[in-house]
Formats: sequence, structure tokens, C-alpha cells
Amino acid sequence: MKWTQADIRNEDRLRRLNLINSVTGIKPANLIGTISEEGVPNLAIFSSVFHLGSNPALIGFNLRPQGELRRGTWLNFQQTGVCTINTVEASFVENAHYTSAKFDASVSEFDAVGLTEEYQTGCPAPFVLESRLKYSLSFEQAIPIELNGTTLVIGSIQSLYIDDQ
Repeated sequence: MKWTQADIRNEDRLRRLNLINSVTGIKPANLIGTISEEGVPNLAIFSSVFHLGSNPALIGFNLRPQGELRRGTWLNFQQTGVCTINTVEASFVENAHYTSAKFDASVSEFDAVGLTEEYQTGCPAPFVLESRLKYSLSFEQAIPIELNGTTLVIGSIQSLYIDDQ
């Protein structure tokens, strides 16, 4: 089957989204943890987390267009300069996906989806206790991508936690 650019552009929005999100192969799901200036924890699922280099240890993730929707993760990361990246484990896949629901800024997604906040010395942003691989990032750079209104966010790894098992 061949798809032209016109075929893709004219496809139903949801089918186009699923098609294009899958053509690059399997991507891990990650939960990004942040905390607001008011102290409210935030948790959001991302499938666009990727490494940019090992020296310095840089991680990138892509933000959807900002538009009218509140983007708590991005706002908190900008304000505090720190976030955590936490792997999604098979035992809580459904809970993790529920973080994409639109919660009020005063609601902790941790509480709403039944995951546990974990805090480590030197990092004000919450980790996900249930994750076996997690790390903290400090904000380095944001690059607007004018072609589609997204933003490439770059952070440097500050701490890395790997379950001994």
C-alpha cells in the first residue's frame, strides 16, 4: 500500500494521528513529573522522549502546540527548571494513560490516577515511586518548531535511579 502526502493529509484526523505516530516504530511511554509554584504535583504521559547525547547527558521531548489548552507540565518545567522522567511499567499502563485527561490545575494527577509521589534529595519535582527507571532533568533550552507549532524541550540529566532488580 502506498500513501502519498495528499492521502495522509486527507485522512481522518484520528487515523492520521495513529498512522504517523506509529511509523517511526515502538516508542516507550514515559511519565513526566513536575510541581507547580503553588506546590501541586503534575504528571503527564509522553511518548516523545528521546536522548540527544551522552556528554553532556541531554534528553529531549516534544510538546504539542500550545493553543488554548493549559499545559501544566510545560508551565511547571519553565517555572521551576526541573522535571522527572519515569518509565511506564506494565503494572500501571492504564493509570499512566489516564494522566492525559484534562484535570484542573489544583488537582494532582498522582492522586487522580492512583500513582505514588516520590521525592529525592535535591529535586523538588516528584518521581513516580512505581517506576523502575527514572531520572531528573534541569531545563536547558526550548526550540519552537514553526512548521507545526510544537516545541522541542531539552534538559540535562541531574540524577538517575535504576531499580536494582
